[in-house]
Amino acid sequence: MDNPSDTPSQSPADEALIRSALTAEINQRLRSARITDGRAVIIAEAGDLSEAARAELEAEIAAKLGALPQVTEVRVALTGERRRRRLIAVGSGKGGVGKSTLTTNLAVALAKTGRRVGVIDGDIYGPSQPKLLKTENIKPAATADGAKLIAIDSPYGVKVLSMGHIVAPGKALAWRGPMTGKALTQLIDADWGDTEVLLIDLPPGTGDVQLSMLSAHKPDGAVLVSTPQDLALIDAARAGQLFEQGDVPIIGLVENMAGYACPHCGEVSDPFGSGGVERFAGALDIPFMGRVPLTLATRVAGDRGEPPAAQDDDTAAPFHGIAQKLARWLDTGAI
Repeated sequence: MDNPSDTPSQSPADEALIRSALTAEINQRLRSARITDGRAVIIAEAGDLSEAARAELEAEIAAKLGALPQVTEVRVALTGERRRRRLIAVGSGKGGVGKSTLTTNLAVALAKTGRRVGVIDGDIYGPSQPKLLKTENIKPAATADGAKLIAIDSPYGVKVLSMGHIVAPGKALAWRGPMTGKALTQLIDADWGDTEVLLIDLPPGTGDVQLSMLSAHKPDGAVLVSTPQDLALIDAARAGQLFEQGDVPIIGLVENMAGYACPHCGEVSDPFGSGGVERFAGALDIPFMGRVPLTLATRVAGDRGEPPAAQDDDTAAPFHGIAQKLARWLDTGAI
């Protein structure tokens, strides 16, 4: 065996050459790529592939790299273990605090950083993600064996699934608790492709959907959303207690609808109060992730299915700031 100290170090240019020869889908699977003395050595994730698909992947890598003049031999190693998908719950104690809008924009902001993100619309009775992510009237396909739904690609680089994609528009659901739990499981267990992070847009409160999720699909962490007034904070505390009882770490608190700037005169008012969530977070020693102002632009964009986070302007900035903290938590366990 060669002495490791005699092995040439990998050149960044070599990896760039390899990646430029492969498709974006294959690049997402690469764990290591190097060229040494004309020999290309590739390690790729393939734990989710069938034997036939693994063979096809290996053959495609060998063919594409073998066509490079710098490569005389290709060796491909396929790993059986992929990075575990992270599940992040976005919850609130009460309705009307803008949780769904935050979930959508948080997902879009994360996707803009290069992460592969999906959104599960856990609000079985009142789904809103189809509108917010401009995927209304799109029905999800099923896998070849019919066992799973296939997540829908939104126009913003985020995959999404919702009961709103399955049930006819405007149709009311009259399901009891066990049915909502089964519906949530169907959405979580769908084919999400190479998605790394799934954000679950939960319904308000601490009901059947939350309990089903904690028992069958415990999230890696939870983001709590509240407006600044006392009533919303009391309900947010109850939601936090549920996650703590389920041993789900609370990543942080977000203050939504934090101040309103008049579009005519520019004067800022605080119809829901100011700073309540940050003070609440400090009192409970929970990280404060940021505040999102109440703006007409955000409301109009949501109705159009055009998340502000897809842009690079002042309206998008708060969402990107919160997304950066979530990304830091995903990488380090702290914000």
